[in-house]
Amino acid sequence: MTGLAQQQQALLDVLFAMPNHDAIKVIAACAVDTGSSGLKAYQTNGHMLAQRALAGAYPVVAQLLGEESLGDLARALWHAHPPACGDVAQWGAALAEFVRTSPQLQDEPYLHDVAIVEWALHRCATAANGAAELATLALLTTHDPDQLHLVLAPGCATVQSLWPVVSILNAHLEQSPSFAVVGQQLRDRLAQDAVVWRAGLRPCVREAVPGEAEFLQAVLHGKTLGPALDAAPTLDFGLWLPMAVQSSLVLSVVAQELAPETADMPVHP
Repeated sequence: MTGLAQQQQALLDVLFAMPNHDAIKVIAACAVDTGSSGLKAYQTNGHMLAQRALAGAYPVVAQLLGEESLGDLARALWHAHPPACGDVAQWGAALAEFVRTSPQLQDEPYLHDVAIVEWALHRCATAANGAAELATLALLTTHDPDQLHLVLAPGCATVQSLWPVVSILNAHLEQSPSFAVVGQQLRDRLAQDAVVWRAGLRPCVREAVPGEAEFLQAVLHGKTLGPALDAAPTLDFGLWLPMAVQSSLVLSVVAQELAPETADMPVHP
C-alpha cells in the first residue's frame, strides 16, 4: 500500500473506527506536514455532525436524553454504524436497535419505540410524492373487495408499541398531552399503536384506532382490501375510510388488474 493510500485508510479509521488511537498514530507516522491535532479536528467534526444529524432526525429522543447523553450516543453510533452514503441526513436508521441493546438505556425501554416512530417520520418527509385521485373511491361500490388495492399516502408506516409512544411524541412536539398525563400512562403501561403518513408535505403521526395498525400492515404488505379487512376484524371500515380520506392517508383505490407493484414502505412490528 502506498503512503497516500495508508494515510487515506488511516483517516477513515480516525473518522469511523473504534477504538481509533492506533489509527491516529499510523497516519501521523505517514504524514509529513499534518499532525495528529489536525486529525483530531476531523474526528471532532465528524462527531459534531453525527450529533446534529441525530438531533434533526430524532428531536424527541434528543430531548429525552439531553444534549450530553445524545452526544455520547451519537459518537457511539457513528463508530458502530458509520454512514453508508454521502448524505448524512440518511444516516441514523440503526439508532432504535442500538438503543434497545444498550445496557445504559435499559431504564427507558420505551425509547426504542419512540426512535422507530421518529425515524418513520424522518423517512416520511422525503418519500416520493403521491397524488390523490378521489374519483377512484367509486370502485368500492362496483368491485369485489378482493380485487381492490388501497393506495396510501407517501411514507405510510405503522408502529405497534407496548408504550404510549404517540403521547410521548406529542407531549414533546405539540405540548399536548401534558407530561403529567404521559407519566401516568407510562406507569399504567398504556400501549399505543402509531400511524405515520404524509399529508401534502407535512409528516403526521397519530394513535391508531382499533384494528387500524393490523389493517394498514396488511395493505402495506400488498394485500387487497378483502384480506386486509379480514386481518383487522375490529376495524370499523365505514367510519375509518372517511377519516382516512379526509386526512390524506388514503389517496386512491386501484382495481387489481391495474394495481402498481407494492411500494417498499416501512412496516414495524
